[in-house]
Amino acid sequence: MSSESRPEIHVAERTVPRGGEPQELDERLFMQLQVFTGAARHTALLESLQGSGLAGVLYRDTLDPQGVGLLTWNSDPAHFVTTVRDYLADSPFAGLRHRPDMAMMGRTYAIGYEPELKDWLLDKPRRNATDPDMPWAVWYPLRRTGTFAILPAEEQRGILAEHGRIGLAYGQKGLARDIRLACHGMDTNDNEFVIGLIGSRLHPLSHLVQRLRATKQTAGFIQNMGPFFIGFAVWQKAEA
Repeated sequence: MSSESRPEIHVAERTVPRGGEPQELDERLFMQLQVFTGAARHTALLESLQGSGLAGVLYRDTLDPQGVGLLTWNSDPAHFVTTVRDYLADSPFAGLRHRPDMAMMGRTYAIGYEPELKDWLLDKPRRNATDPDMPWAVWYPLRRTGTFAILPAEEQRGILAEHGRIGLAYGQKGLARDIRLACHGMDTNDNEFVIGLIGSRLHPLSHLVQRLRATKQTAGFIQNMGPFFIGFAVWQKAEA
């Protein structure tokens, strides 16, 4: 194969220049949600997490009266198979029943319009997840149809911009913030993205999902959404 026919590979995240200088960063935040049931009380879980040294969020599961969700993150994905895995095995979580069907994991990414690349990739997701004034969260994976991937780039941008405008409008009113993660090749069910909607009240988050249903992307190019995890944060820690 000649060098001319080989595709160029760029794995670093890129966005618009800042101060005339290009922004590029080969670093991102991996976030993982693990869901459990069998926690009639979460006091022991809270006490354990407070002394664990982990950064993350503990949610009460709104749809399961004995359910909890643990959100953790790190720029190194090995964190989940070492530190987090060992903690879960040696803590009160070990006595709960894990729900692998609800597990979600993804990585932050840039689409090219972010004014502050490092903040977008590494800091903003943690700020959103741990805002004490926004304890409600709706987490779900999604997968687009293959048709979307072969649309002309300009048409894709227009479809995605519709979603972006709606999300921005909810954000400007303080109704919802979002955490967007890519999970290509990292999801049991071959989903492509994980979305976290964060807010002070649950209703605006549900309203946002309803509003997005009517967009061209969701109505025409989403193959699957869910399962949905609806949680209320009872413990938050931004930094380990």
